[in-house]
Parts: sequence; C-alpha cells; structure tokens
Amino acid sequence: MKQVIVLLILLTFQSVSFAQKSEIYLADNKAIGGYDPVAYFTEKKPVKGKEEFKVAYQGANWHFSSEANKKLFVANPEKYAPQYGGYCAFGVAGGYKAKTSPDAWTIVNDKLYLNYNLNVQKDWLKDRDSMIQKANKNWATVKKN
Repeated sequence: MKQVIVLLILLTFQSVSFAQKSEIYLADNKAIGGYDPVAYFTEKKPVKGKEEFKVAYQGANWHFSSEANKKLFVANPEKYAPQYGGYCAFGVAGGYKAKTSPDAWTIVNDKLYLNYNLNVQKDWLKDRDSMIQKANKNWATVKKN
C-alpha cells in the first residue's frame, strides 16, 4: 500500500512539473482549462468552451463557446489570449508560474490577466500596474522554466 501511495505522489509531482514547463497554462490538456478567452471580453465573465469550437494556437488547444468567438480569436489571437500564457500574473511578477482560476480575471488596457484565485487577485489588484511591469520583465525568463 505504501508503494502505491508513493507512486501516486510521484506521478502527481511529475504531471505538475510537466504542466509548468509549457508556455501556455494547460488544465485537462486544454489552454486555460478550456475556458473561452474571448468571452472575458465579449460577455464579461468566464465561459467554458466547447470541444466543437477549438483551435490550436502556440502548441495548445483553445476552446470557445461559439463559432463567432473562435473566429474572433483566429483573426486576432494576440488580442484575446491571456497574458503570460494564461499563468497567474501575480506569480509571473514574482518570477514563477502558477495555475489560474477562471473566476480570477481582469482586463487592463485591453489585455486579459488571470490569477491563481480571488484572494491572490486582491493582492495583485492593490499594486496592479507595478505587478504588470514586473511580470512583463520576468515573462521572457519565466516562460522557459
């Protein structure tokens, strides 16, 4: 039994480290957990994408809630893709990758930023502009780790 538990722990750490190596935050093998990045702009809320409306971009599968949102993304992915590959903006400002929650999001200067959770987002928002500057400087290095 102990061997099984140790094996499960090792497999968990291996899968976490693999996900962190990607330049795009993947959850369930989907960019940003399968949420529609365009919906944050058009519907002002997180909306789960559908398998029938997916597109490959930067080595990841992005899912959309409608064909219209998929077309908007394909026409201008830089506008709709979240900053820092969808990793937590607070984490990138601190020099590391962290997963994100679909509910912890902000649009600043027409750019989508995601955070680990709502509590982290509160801290990020307190010094948002400085955090963005730090994250922008760190991203070139962090995305490779």
